[in-house]
Amino acid sequence: MGREPGRGARVAPQSLEEAAGNRMCGICGIVDWGTEPAVDPSVLKRMAWTIRHRGPDELGLYHDERAALGHARLSIIDLAGGAQPMSNEDDSLWIVFNGEIYNYLELRPELERRGHRFKTRSDTEIILHLYEEHGPRCLDHMNGQFAFCIWNRNERSVFMARDRVGIRPLYYANPGSRLLFASEIKSLLATPYVSAAIDPIGLDQTFTFWSPLPPRTAFEGILQLPPAHYLVATPSGLRVERYWTHAFPEQSALEVRDEREYVDALRDELVKATKLRMRADVPVAAYLSGGLDSSLTSAVIKEHTDTPLNTFSVRFNDARYDESAHQDTMVAALGTQHRSITIGKDDIARAFPEVIWHTEAPILRTAPVPLHHLSKLVRDCGIKVVVTGEGADEMLGGYNIFKEDKIRRFWARDPESALRPLLLARLYPYIRRSAGGATDTYWQRFFAKGLTDTQAPCYSHLIRWGNTAPIKRFLTRGFKDRIGGHDAIAQFTAALPEGFDTWAPLSKAQYIETATFMTGYLLCSQGDRVSASHGVEGRFPFLDHHVIEFAARIPPKYKIRALEEKRVLRLVAKDLVPDAVRRRAKQPYRAPDSASFFDGEGWDYVREALSEQAVREAGCFDPRMVERLAAKCVGQERAKPSARDDMALVGILSTQLLYRQMVQEFPGNEAIPDDAFHVRTARNAAR
Repeated sequence: MGREPGRGARVAPQSLEEAAGNRMCGICGIVDWGTEPAVDPSVLKRMAWTIRHRGPDELGLYHDERAALGHARLSIIDLAGGAQPMSNEDDSLWIVFNGEIYNYLELRPELERRGHRFKTRSDTEIILHLYEEHGPRCLDHMNGQFAFCIWNRNERSVFMARDRVGIRPLYYANPGSRLLFASEIKSLLATPYVSAAIDPIGLDQTFTFWSPLPPRTAFEGILQLPPAHYLVATPSGLRVERYWTHAFPEQSALEVRDEREYVDALRDELVKATKLRMRADVPVAAYLSGGLDSSLTSAVIKEHTDTPLNTFSVRFNDARYDESAHQDTMVAALGTQHRSITIGKDDIARAFPEVIWHTEAPILRTAPVPLHHLSKLVRDCGIKVVVTGEGADEMLGGYNIFKEDKIRRFWARDPESALRPLLLARLYPYIRRSAGGATDTYWQRFFAKGLTDTQAPCYSHLIRWGNTAPIKRFLTRGFKDRIGGHDAIAQFTAALPEGFDTWAPLSKAQYIETATFMTGYLLCSQGDRVSASHGVEGRFPFLDHHVIEFAARIPPKYKIRALEEKRVLRLVAKDLVPDAVRRRAKQPYRAPDSASFFDGEGWDYVREALSEQAVREAGCFDPRMVERLAAKCVGQERAKPSARDDMALVGILSTQLLYRQMVQEFPGNEAIPDDAFHVRTARNAAR
């Protein structure tokens, strides 16, 4: 990986070694309940080898007659003693774990008082003893971001779990008598038991919500464990259960106290969450975008810890996307050791196939690509862990979609008003009244769709989803037939939590944003996958479940006052963040989209992926329609593509690359060094 795709260049990595790059922990495993002992350790080795970029520090393997567990380790806590797979005292339980349990130091004394004996000082071992003590309810005690699997040798059972908001990924497949799991889909595809085929419904959901709805993925037969769920598998079957819900109070029962109380309490929660995330036996740095959220987390680190702070940021050579002036303001205020990387269109186009190899899903924006470059810079500087501001917008009302919902509900109370819809121009500056002052303009018709249907459960997001869905017009008739009558929005609506209809409008919008865009896209394609591509772990104070639960109780009027977003957070930031940053309007993080691929002659791999032959082979999109879209994007100076065109082009190109990399040209077998793995076996287990 890392070379520029030129004329005739393949878009899949030459080998799994090439995919590894410079190299976050990765887990994988096979459990077979068949009639014959059939677990092949060599298959497990290939699974772990495939995801070693997530954990370059050590590869570990455990196997017995029924199970094989693999681990690619990024050493952060207990560098000497935290190797995995790890067992309990009598080797009856074995675990592989990706993530961090931040409150592990607080949990250990109580477990020791209950008689548990520890052989390491790692957070991994804490999970084993918590599970011994509490079973599945062990999850209630954990503050962290995690995906793990525990194999119970005596009961021949599996317990897998994923953190509350889905920061860490966990995929699985259940072919025949086997259960396979892994941190990344490519690890499952490295086995002879699982093959890749694009899932029509998964793609339909992606072209609605920006990502598939869990448990679906982009591939048929490959599932993801949903956030805040655990899975139990035994010889008699498999079940998945929810253990936590992102819930809000009923609107009529909201307790409204003085604003200052919420400001002080939020500050306390955020400081605690940030300090917990500084626990590591390696240096911890921070991303600094120039926005309020990352500026505040960086300021908290500087103010409340003794950590020498390194910060990193992305800059753009296109001023429309660049926030470097605000980054420089924060660097000067905090006195950090700062490094940045400047991104142009060619940087995006060059790395795009590599990023799709890591996202393992179609994407509708190129925004993950600069962050992929940034994670490489971080790792090249010897840093493994970065603190970031993700989650603040979702938890505290930072996105335009929340203000848009507020304006549309205000407009809906007087649908004939000529003035109320003009408030939308405050959010989207390109909106202007027509010269004659008429209200029947394109943009008003656009935002008026479903205007008065304010009782619709997903009212806040129907405009966005409707704006994404036109990508589906590029699908072939045969592919649409395979989707059939599936209604993605109806499926999502049917799964909304109990009591959802009693929540305040902002609370509903926050839940939807968290359950779709944040979990499926922001923390995955734009989060874990691009940081893990270079063995870097992201940590997110705003996604501490104590912060989430407290933020849910803050009255909406303290989150959005008039059209000022994140009101309560701006007050928290007073005296910590310079006013120039604290008071600035939110600038959404974006990168050049279709324009990245068509400068000059364009990129050969783009022409190949969008060629009539390649599009027909994949079978998802109509070749003629794709050709017309590409021609429009090539002629950007004459007819600039719309936002929908941009999404369609990136979505189609990424799907085509995904098909070629994962379905057509998935790397075959390669030699694995004999000494690559540290092998662990249970006492009295078959070797």
